Amino acid sequence: MHSNSPGNSPSGVPATIPDAVRINGLHFSYPGKVHTVVLAIPEWRVARGDRVFLKGPSGSGKSTLLNLLAGILVANKGTIEILGQNLGALSARARDRFRAAHIGIVFQQFNLIPYLSVLDNIRLAAHFGKKDRTDLDLTARQLFDMLELDNTVITKKASDLSVGQQQRVAIARALVNAPEILIADEPTSALDSDTRDAFMQMLLEISKTQGNTLIFVSHDTALAPHFHHVVNLAEINQAGGSQHVC
Repeated sequence: MHSNSPGNSPSGVPATIPDAVRINGLHFSYPGKVHTVVLAIPEWRVARGDRVFLKGPSGSGKSTLLNLLAGILVANKGTIEILGQNLGALSARARDRFRAAHIGIVFQQFNLIPYLSVLDNIRLAAHFGKKDRTDLDLTARQLFDMLELDNTVITKKASDLSVGQQQRVAIARALVNAPEILIADEPTSALDSDTRDAFMQMLLEISKTQGNTLIFVSHDTALAPHFHHVVNLAEINQAGGSQHVC
């Protein structure tokens, strides 16, 4: 889909920087439904630094694809390379470590741990990403400032936050390890238009500052102009998405 960016090896010979995402011959079916192929993607590439808006009707397999890119699910056939790493070659534990270190995820339901404070939710994500604890609190507070979360919020339990606050904390958690890839799954679905626009501005500014590759799933096509590329899943998925899935 996209071309790679050239780099240079130590010897001075031009080298190729791996794509953020490279899919070849992907087939995926859920266990017990092996005859119902949810995703069949011959090829898909996302270059580093790209912002991709992924669209498709409900049940077309968008969230399934995101879970495959994150290594939460594993392809039945084909390869998924993230930053040059073939996820299929990793054990489940190694995929978890790779995801924590290189991929940030903003879930539709945020998935914050309700009984932990805001700061402890961030610290937990940093722990899994092996981030240096000495820099953690400073990084977290810088993110909070960028997301306009004041100090009174930091010590609150996640369950005591408003929806808008939970969303901003979810972004901070996804970005605390400065991941190379940021995946966002319908993060604006519960927001009114004004809150949505403010959220998008913050997300895009922080993503640009960190230099992330952003893969953003949404039904809201009004957001598409913010992105370098708009991808209709039906155009790359030969399975057609006829089976209703997530």
